[in-house]
Amino acid sequence: MSTIESVRDTTAEEVDGIAAAAATAAAPWAAMGLPDRSRVLRGIADRLDAQAAELIPLAMRETHLPEPRLAGELKRTSFQLRLFAQTVLDGDFLDVRIDTADADWPMGAPRPDLRRMNIALGPVVNFAASNFPFAFSVAGGDTASALAAGCPVIVKASPGHPALSRAVGRLIDAALAECGSPSGTFGLVFGRDAGVQVLTHPAVAAAAFTGSTAGGRALYDLAAGRPVPIPFYGELGSINPVFVTRDAARTRAAEIASGLLTAVSASAGQLCTKPGLVAIPEEATVFSELAQLIRDRPVPTGDPLNAEIAAGFARAVEQVRAHSNVELLAGGGPGEALLLATTARTVLSDPEALLHEMFGPATLLVSYRNTDELLELARSVGGQLTVSLFGDQVDDTARALIAAAVDTAGRVLWNSWPTGLSVTYAQQHGGPYPATTAPTATSVGTAAISRFLRPVTYQSVPEDLLPLELRTDNPLSVPRSVNGARAR
Repeated sequence: MSTIESVRDTTAEEVDGIAAAAATAAAPWAAMGLPDRSRVLRGIADRLDAQAAELIPLAMRETHLPEPRLAGELKRTSFQLRLFAQTVLDGDFLDVRIDTADADWPMGAPRPDLRRMNIALGPVVNFAASNFPFAFSVAGGDTASALAAGCPVIVKASPGHPALSRAVGRLIDAALAECGSPSGTFGLVFGRDAGVQVLTHPAVAAAAFTGSTAGGRALYDLAAGRPVPIPFYGELGSINPVFVTRDAARTRAAEIASGLLTAVSASAGQLCTKPGLVAIPEEATVFSELAQLIRDRPVPTGDPLNAEIAAGFARAVEQVRAHSNVELLAGGGPGEALLLATTARTVLSDPEALLHEMFGPATLLVSYRNTDELLELARSVGGQLTVSLFGDQVDDTARALIAAAVDTAGRVLWNSWPTGLSVTYAQQHGGPYPATTAPTATSVGTAAISRFLRPVTYQSVPEDLLPLELRTDNPLSVPRSVNGARAR
């Protein structure tokens, strides 16, 4: 069993003090030179790596997660901090655009001198996730991207790993202090009431969240209902459907079955990209291959992160299993993945009951009769983080599936499973509602920094009153567009 330390909830007075300190820190932190901001991010990464021997056992005690998984996640976390540090130094995120005055501008009136760049939004509250105690928690991607953008960060700690949260928070404080960062650049609060209070505090300018659909929607409504609404970047839930064509099912049934079982079992199915629905032609042998795999070579799933997640998973499974046209195909015993089965006709006739995230080691296998039924299903699944397609040739069916996937998901995969989420420049981790509350944004990859920036244009402002990034001589050598042409 996990051992979760009791940590006192942050009081209302303490929340007010933390938010006020973040507001005071906002301008000086945003004004810190890009090299200094980059150095802070690298300093946090260095401290995480240096303290791995203490942090990983602490995470193991609180989360049920095994050491290899946590070691890999910690490496990912320090990597993404260093990637954002490089992003800050590169300066592209500022999106500097300069249009010099032009008396003969073809629109029929003179063009004034216009200079545009991105600036930091202000203090950001980050609601840490429970299933990634490093990569989506106190020093995870939301914190890294907000700090990189020049925003102070207040983290609402996950109740699933409070002692680890406190330990990582101290490392962040140390890295900020070493670089002379303003007091209040980072804060940490504990408790549900503290999270609500900081989200609705006038000093907070944006919020990021990873968690349940119900919890995320409640917080989103609070953010939108403030006297001054703020952006809320919530990742709420996804079933990440997989669509297998007849060609792929006929030639690679065993391979697809094995890959699916691994994807469903990884981290006890507690991944936001776990495939929760798999559409397979009714004559395929994938169903029987999966059942045989569970009997002959069960893949350990691991334990639930905590009692609350275990209870939520049980409720979700019960909702799907209660449907009269859903049957148990295999598994479901202690440490086993659970495979449920139904037909595309059933899902299409009752999507509200069956297109439902089961956050744990379970998936719903759906048999379809023909291509028309497959495409209808693909177009009906709603907003998703990912859609995966398995096929053996590029034909009209594949093209139609990709078109349907693009309409519903932020990441479309061909012949690969969605559970591997690389931190890169081109990554997209987001999608149409209900997968996220902001389909134009990503919470993974360097593009995540754009969530915490807003553009400002200076018109006809004297040179010596402009930010250094917008001055004609470009003293900081930031990349820019000048009269539509790239320059540096």
